[in-house]
Amino acid sequence: DFAEMMVSGALNDLRPGEFGIVIGMELARSLGSFRGDKIVLISPQGQVTPAGILPRLKQFTVVGIFEAGHFEYDSGLVLIHINDAQKLYRMTDDTVSGVRLKLDDMFQAPKVVNELATSLPGAFYITDWTKQHANYFRAIQIEKRMLSLILALIIAVAAFNIVSTLVMAVTDKQSDIAILRTLGASPGSIMKIFIVQGTFIGVAGTVLGVTGGILLAYNVGEVVAFIEWLFSVQFLSNEIYYISRIPSDPQAEDIITVAVVSFALSLLATLYPSYRASKVNPAEALRYE
Repeated sequence: DFAEMMVSGALNDLRPGEFGIVIGMELARSLGSFRGDKIVLISPQGQVTPAGILPRLKQFTVVGIFEAGHFEYDSGLVLIHINDAQKLYRMTDDTVSGVRLKLDDMFQAPKVVNELATSLPGAFYITDWTKQHANYFRAIQIEKRMLSLILALIIAVAAFNIVSTLVMAVTDKQSDIAILRTLGASPGSIMKIFIVQGTFIGVAGTVLGVTGGILLAYNVGEVVAFIEWLFSVQFLSNEIYYISRIPSDPQAEDIITVAVVSFALSLLATLYPSYRASKVNPAEALRYE
């Protein structure tokens, strides 16, 4: 919604007959234009004159500036009122050059395109966002898979740390385990003690990790901006990455999945140390005590 992307002016300032224009932040920066400045639009459809084909020129007034966060749009997209566009292209009031549909479910776009292609004559060109930026979204899918792999490796390392921590605890507490066994504690009860300890570590780590991740996800822009200011660096160059900020859209399903998998792995990591603790021989453990 461009209304939410406006950094200067408003979309309502585009009124028919006033020839106002809304431009992107990067385009405004490159042109050195501000709200109220005049810029000239050149139509690619020329006008036939005795002197030859001349381009159509029209002066517009900048009434607003938007920032979509995507370099391609911020540097190459402008918005004008449809009536002014019809006058620029010498069209009648009931004529347009194209129609764009907005769906409630954006992932249904390919299906809708196929349905329109079969119902409309062949003279119409129909496309959707998955075809216009196919390489871009394919790259995002690959990056998402790699991030999932990296996250799985991080969780695996955390589970290994739980295993090593509990194994060290079993080694250090062998005499205590032996005393409990001599007092009548069963191997099962000893095993439960270390399972509870490992579960507590897993729950605490999962809660802290999920809480910290949610806070970071909702404030990643401010965190990155602070780090860039603190170290005088720029992580995301608009001309290289085509975005000016890190997009973040936490999904409840992803958060729940990560939390459940993390806790399940931490719980599994407690089984081997707990089993090892239950097999401690009291006589061997107390021989040198």
